[in-house]
Amino acid sequence: MNDLLPQDSAHWEWLESRVRALMQAYAYRQIRTPIVEPTALFVRGLGEVTDIVEKEMYAFEDRLNGEQLTLRPEATAGVVRAVVEHNLLYDGGKRLYYMGPMFRHERPQRGRYRQFHQMGAEALGFAGPEVDAELILMAHRLWHSLGLRDVRLEINSLGQADERAAHRQALIAHLEAHADLLDEDARRRLHSNPLRILDTKNPAMQACVEAAPRLLDFLGEASRAHFQTVLSILEANGVAYRINPRLVRGMDYYNLTVFEFVTERLGSQGTICGGGRYDDLIVQIGGKPAPAVGWALGVERVMELLKEEGVLPAAPVPDAYAIVPDSSALSTVFRVLETLRGQGVRVQMHASVAEGMGSMKSQFKKADQSGARFALIFGGDELARGEVTVKALRDGAGAQETLPLEQASAWAKRLQSND
Repeated sequence: MNDLLPQDSAHWEWLESRVRALMQAYAYRQIRTPIVEPTALFVRGLGEVTDIVEKEMYAFEDRLNGEQLTLRPEATAGVVRAVVEHNLLYDGGKRLYYMGPMFRHERPQRGRYRQFHQMGAEALGFAGPEVDAELILMAHRLWHSLGLRDVRLEINSLGQADERAAHRQALIAHLEAHADLLDEDARRRLHSNPLRILDTKNPAMQACVEAAPRLLDFLGEASRAHFQTVLSILEANGVAYRINPRLVRGMDYYNLTVFEFVTERLGSQGTICGGGRYDDLIVQIGGKPAPAVGWALGVERVMELLKEEGVLPAAPVPDAYAIVPDSSALSTVFRVLETLRGQGVRVQMHASVAEGMGSMKSQFKKADQSGARFALIFGGDELARGEVTVKALRDGAGAQETLPLEQASAWAKRLQSND
């Protein structure tokens, strides 16, 4: 777990604002759920035989009442729990999004921490493939708005329960025939969750996995049609994709469409966004049957990619820096600065009353270090005339003019930058 310092938090705020604007463009509304949920919620929702439940959850017992609780390892289960608990689907489907910290006890590495952050979108109550495509197009639009290149889409269909059951039998038979190639984790999951074996990162098992029966070959007509409609919409919108028949995702709740956006620029941690359809999860969590689909992106990984691509904006700086030679003028200065701030001007004030405010030279040095475009000089002569001197520190450096204090609202906009 790590701290987010001011020089980085500005970039996070920028990304968050882009995601909020994106969600508004698609008419998604924000939901905020608790960080702590009952452990049973994630065991039911994610599946008992998953890495998250078996190895990574921060689960503990409430000392006061003995309740089993867990720091949320992902957000979808909590969103679905909230939808069920508050009967949000009573009047039709809902498009929701979230932002916040998640927790998994795994080995920290580049772009992956034990407290990490996700942003995600969930569309609940919609069964059609057009909503799968809508969510994929939304994520695709985000990469373009952020200026990211080299992000590719991988997609697959997991079909429905009966199709997965038929595939499961064939898969188990194939893996049993190659039992000598399976690692300990795969042998443990052979009969409990064989589909997850296809997601192995063990190089020694890749040939065996590649030769395994493909779930796509077991899909029925309805599942094939659903998948083909998604692909057709993507093609119509110029979104390139690669069908990856081994893509299964890390949770048990998925069916039909699953997808990931991946990059080669982050090493082994190449997935920056993933999701899919989870039509059975609402029932598993105790609600009435309802379809759903969604995705989540890893904020730390996206930030790493933004740094790699060199597209992060410069950190915001003040529009103006107030230079105050005499502390006796502070009451007047504050009144003017509050007027400017009320008009949207970002102003930093020199603050050194305890040290006598400091020399003009030292204050100008601080003004330059702040990155401000202008210095506001509240000197004794200016204040006696009811004025302030505005001096350019960047464009047209050195140019200056005097402006009336009582008309600060009128000239405030001249100080603002366009960022």
